Amino acid sequence: MGAVQAFDILGDPVRRRILELLAEGEQTAGAVTEVIREEFGISQPAVSQHLRVLRENGFASVRPEGTRRLYTVESAPLQEVDQWLDHFRHFWSQHLDALATEIARGKRERRRHGDAGTPPRPRPSAEDKEQT
Repeated sequence: MGAVQAFDILGDPVRRRILELLAEGEQTAGAVTEVIREEFGISQPAVSQHLRVLRENGFASVRPEGTRRLYTVESAPLQEVDQWLDHFRHFWSQHLDALATEIARGKRERRRHGDAGTPPRPRPSAEDKEQT
């Protein structure tokens, strides 16, 4: 399966939520159904259909344990999505790097002023300087 097809599967909010639940650890079909029915108001057969789509497309696997069916997330299709997203990662990585720099600058300012509980005064902007 390619990453674009994976987005078709992940485009549904119910399936994304199911994967979030499975990412927390192995879940019974009943536990998944209970959460999804409460959050989305859909029937048990509809939840089963979403689980089947995830299973048939490799996003989840199931193993029987007595009368229960235990679902778990499978990483391979998600890794394909991550590889596809890697082409675009630089668009947000630069912004996150800039945010990290600003956070570090704020921490240095607080340490320098000796009061970690009081945020530093904002630096005047160019607009503020023009007004004075």
